[in-house]
Amino acid sequence: MTNTHQELWAQCCQFIKDNISPQHFDTWFRDITCDSFDAVERKLVLKVQSSFFVDIIEARFLPVVRAAVKKVFGENVSIFYRYLIVNNDPTTGTSQKSVAPSQSIIAQPKPAANPFRSEPNEDFDSQLNPRYTFENYCVGDSNKIACSIGEAIGNDPSLKTFNPLFVFGPSGVGKTHLIQAIGIRVKERNPQARVLYVTARLFQSQYTAAASKNINNFFHFYQGIDTLIIDDIQDLQNMPGTQNTFFHIFNHLHNHSKQIIMSSDRSPAEMEGFEERLLSRFKWGMQVELERPDISLRRSVLKLKAEQDGLSLPTEVAEYIVSNITNSVRELEGVVVSLVAHAAALNTDITLELAQRVLANAVKINRKQVNFEMVAEAVASYYNILPDQLFTKTRKREVSDARQVVMYLAKKLAKMPLTTIGHKIDRTHATVIYAINNIEDRMSTERKLVADINAIEASITGR
Repeated sequence: MTNTHQELWAQCCQFIKDNISPQHFDTWFRDITCDSFDAVERKLVLKVQSSFFVDIIEARFLPVVRAAVKKVFGENVSIFYRYLIVNNDPTTGTSQKSVAPSQSIIAQPKPAANPFRSEPNEDFDSQLNPRYTFENYCVGDSNKIACSIGEAIGNDPSLKTFNPLFVFGPSGVGKTHLIQAIGIRVKERNPQARVLYVTARLFQSQYTAAASKNINNFFHFYQGIDTLIIDDIQDLQNMPGTQNTFFHIFNHLHNHSKQIIMSSDRSPAEMEGFEERLLSRFKWGMQVELERPDISLRRSVLKLKAEQDGLSLPTEVAEYIVSNITNSVRELEGVVVSLVAHAAALNTDITLELAQRVLANAVKINRKQVNFEMVAEAVASYYNILPDQLFTKTRKREVSDARQVVMYLAKKLAKMPLTTIGHKIDRTHATVIYAINNIEDRMSTERKLVADINAIEASITGR
């Protein structure tokens, strides 16, 4: 007897349950049902609560869902989702979104939440990026406290101690990821919670539009939020009308024990162009700083990003990247993307040389200031001769070769004029030119000389 599509989906659910945490299964999969399966067209339709559930599934669980469907239903099955609630209106019927059997979903940008329309809780669009979770948020000494507080709020939004939460720090240190992770955790604990993420600039634009239409609807919308997350609150600087509106919304939410979370590139004490009464409210709850990532955290972030992109980074490449990108997590992620693109375009492996080329265009590399004395000392040490021998008139081959290498590297690394090099080593300008040309000619045929010079150069520059 052939199993029904509901029975087959039950088998899929068991497979999914065996491969994810019980909490995640209960939150995102327990209520999903199989609407239909067309064995001829290889089309599976799943019935889900709302588009928010689909966003989470696509971003976090799509590989395991695909594996389950392939195992139970077979190859080349396209997955479609049918929403119980669509377009924030339960009377409009159902809608479908498909997942091709062999390609990833590229999520389309969502429209901003509409403050001029009352929306049912069941399909409230939180504007959260499902990829910004605590599970892929790397933690180190620079953000450990902030992350702990964020998880506490996410697990229990009714906590009064951290309301409001004000997260501040320079650009690129993970503020947006953290505050959205809080919102996603709140939704995981309570999918019906009205959680809204909005940038300060979007809030200001919505207020401007509402001021010329119906400001009461604007207030009504925001006063109905359970957890309000405002990113880059410093962008409301010198906007008294918008600040006044936010002040009243803030008061309403806080008085009704609703969680407020804000981020900024500076602490409240450093903010200018804000009303004092609003700044005082920023300080009511918890202020926590995200510092620039230390090298341990940068290693963790780089490793995670590389794993997500299916990239294997040699140790020397990874260390070079984290040693030179010191200020921003966002820059680390961007470098990985650039490395993948360059390696694909050039059809080559990711090497230290490639990383150096990519970073040269992305950041200011921390290089030593090389001088003649550093070059002479490094060459003498490598060839195991006394530094003073380099300046003698001896024509011994080992000393003469080392002397020419000094002249070559002094020009290359220290960027010294040829006349200055000759003066330092007590040789004529012509002798310096001959020495440099001779080394360059020999390097085209002598592999050992190339290896020697590379090793000396690395000992000087630290690369």
